[in-house]
Amino acid sequence: MTEFVSFFEALTTVQKLTWVFICLVFFWTLEAIIPLFRHGYNKMRHDGINLFFFIFIMLINVLFGIITVGVFYWLDQSQFGILNWIALPIWGELLIAIVALDLVSQYTAHYLLHRIKWMWKLHMVHHSDTKVDATTGTRQHPIEYVLRETLALVTIVIFGIPVGYYLLYRMVTIFFTYWTHANISLPTWLDRTLSFIIITPNTHKFHHHFERPWTDTNFGNVLSIWDRIFGTFVYEDPKDIKYGLDVADDTRDEDIGYQLGLPLNKSIKTDY
Repeated sequence: MTEFVSFFEALTTVQKLTWVFICLVFFWTLEAIIPLFRHGYNKMRHDGINLFFFIFIMLINVLFGIITVGVFYWLDQSQFGILNWIALPIWGELLIAIVALDLVSQYTAHYLLHRIKWMWKLHMVHHSDTKVDATTGTRQHPIEYVLRETLALVTIVIFGIPVGYYLLYRMVTIFFTYWTHANISLPTWLDRTLSFIIITPNTHKFHHHFERPWTDTNFGNVLSIWDRIFGTFVYEDPKDIKYGLDVADDTRDEDIGYQLGLPLNKSIKTDY
C-alpha cells in the first residue's frame, strides 16, 4: 500500500497530462461506437470550444500547484489535520481522505454552485452545453474552477490529507469527469446497477437536463451515496433528457464571449 501511494506522490506534470489524454481518447472512441444521442453537430468545433475552457483550467492549475505545494509542506511540518491526530493504517487514512474530498470538495461544492445565485450564474457556463459529451467536463468558468480548488485546499488542510492521497483522488476524478459526461449508451441494467455505488453516465446526464427538478439532482462526483443520503438522487429514462438551460440562449452555447459573460448577464433571470 505504501508503494502504491508513493507512486502518486511522485507523479509528474507530463504523467498527469498523459492520463487526461488517455481518458479523453478512450471516451471519444466510445462516443463514436456507442453514442447515447446522435447530436448531428460539428464535434470538432464543439469539443474545441470546451477544450478552450480547459486551457483556463490548466493555467489556474499552475497557480494552485504552487499554492498546493506550500500547503502540503506546511501540513508535513506542522502535522496539522485530523489524519495527523489519529493513528490509522494507510488504507484507513486513504479511505477517509477519499470520502472527505468526495463529500466536501465535490458534492458540497457542486450543491452550493446550484444554491447560491452568483455561484449558479458561474456554473451556468457548464450547464449551457446543449451537446453534452466527454469534453463538457472541462467546460467551467475560470472563477468556478478557482472556487472548487479553494474548497479542495480547505478540505486538505482540515483533514491533513497527504499529497499522495490527494493526487490519487485527482486521477480518479479526471477519469470520472470524462466518464460521467461522455455521450455513451450503456445497457440500462448495467448503468443503473453501477449507480448504486458510483456516478454513472446516465446518472449525471439527468443533472444536465435543461430544467428543474432534474438540474438540481445528482450532484455527486465519484460516489453516489451522498445524493442518496441527502435526497438528491434521481434515475429516470435518459431518452427524456434535453440539454442546455431554460433561462439562457441555447443558440449561443458555442459563443465563448457570451459564455464567459453569463455571470454578469443581467438579462438572465434565475431564482437563485
